[in-house]
Amino acid sequence: MAAPLEVIVSSDSGSQLWNSTVFDLHSGSSLLSYRGGNSSARGLTVLGGQYLLSAQQGKNFINVWEIQRKDQLQQKIVCPGVVTCLTASPNGLFLAAAVAEAVYLWEVSTGKDNLALVWSLSSVIQLDLSHTPEPRHVLSRHSLPITDLHCGLMGAQARFATASLDQTVKVWELSSGELLLSVLFDVEIMSVTFDPCEYFLFCGGSDGNIFQVSLCSQSLSRDRSFQSDNNGNQVFKGHRNMVTCLSVSMDGTLLLSGSHDETVRLWDIQSKQSIRCLAHKGLVTNAVIMAAPANMFLPDSRPAVPLPRFSRHLHASEGDSGELGDVCVRLGLYTQEEEETYLKKAERLNSLMNAVTDKSVFGDGENTKVRVAELEEEVQTLKKVNKDLFDFSSQLLTKPT
Repeated sequence: MAAPLEVIVSSDSGSQLWNSTVFDLHSGSSLLSYRGGNSSARGLTVLGGQYLLSAQQGKNFINVWEIQRKDQLQQKIVCPGVVTCLTASPNGLFLAAAVAEAVYLWEVSTGKDNLALVWSLSSVIQLDLSHTPEPRHVLSRHSLPITDLHCGLMGAQARFATASLDQTVKVWELSSGELLLSVLFDVEIMSVTFDPCEYFLFCGGSDGNIFQVSLCSQSLSRDRSFQSDNNGNQVFKGHRNMVTCLSVSMDGTLLLSGSHDETVRLWDIQSKQSIRCLAHKGLVTNAVIMAAPANMFLPDSRPAVPLPRFSRHLHASEGDSGELGDVCVRLGLYTQEEEETYLKKAERLNSLMNAVTDKSVFGDGENTKVRVAELEEEVQTLKKVNKDLFDFSSQLLTKPT
């Protein structure tokens, strides 16, 4: 069987046999199980497609597995306190851990002070130890603790959403910190996410319902109350307890939800129907749809990047006498040079071809013509490979399920 493009990774608080389980997105069959401990809520993340990290429930350490070695717990990372939130940067170079009221390394932090903090990553990891980094934005529009936060995929131009016990979900602009939209519900909201195109906002309620909010509404009002209608505002019904996890597939057609009713459900967004229910042994703490890492199903593979020790201080020479430093994942020291893409190779070859006008590059005119012919042939080969890769990817994405 071919390896799936997307998988479901989930965890619960009650299982004694495994920490996290990987399911096939479309068939629901169990593919892998990672053994050892239990993951805390929002404490599960994949680092660079190479490692699975899990914040141990109620303990001050993080479990680490190589992504393909499900039966062997590679190491435990000791933290200054119980980790309440854990996430990794998309490029796999940084890990952010929230411990009590401190944020180690970097995070868009949520806490019980009803604030959302936006930090500049460059200011947090800068080397000036005399300078204390300050948040770029402090967003204080919520009146009760924030329960979840989700950031879109547009980098500095992204929007992000915050959910709160004050029964509202707010959408913000990341660059300016401006409030774009505030939606009031009848229940507390425990989880929130966007679809990949950010046409819809999905909000998990404490009553078990999932609310779909259209972000393409023609309404000019920044503050609105949720009402189900035919313009994209709909309700998914099926869970019997609060919805704590939400995730949308890459093509925006499937919604995954995890709940305290000990189930993970997969929904068809268009019809609002539950198409699969995965039973768990306890309260679901994490449930996410993600692209399957390339070596997840290759037992003999090894991570391309070694996982270094996590230091309490930015510099190894610092002692423990001072205040605690940031948990620093300095994977940049170990990363290999980025492999040259076909496009970069073509550009480099084109530059060489332009340079042959100077005969001194390759010798006499006859050798120059031969070399030009060779380079042109290689460029055509690279273009064909690029086209084949594009056609193959297009067929995979458009192939009916």
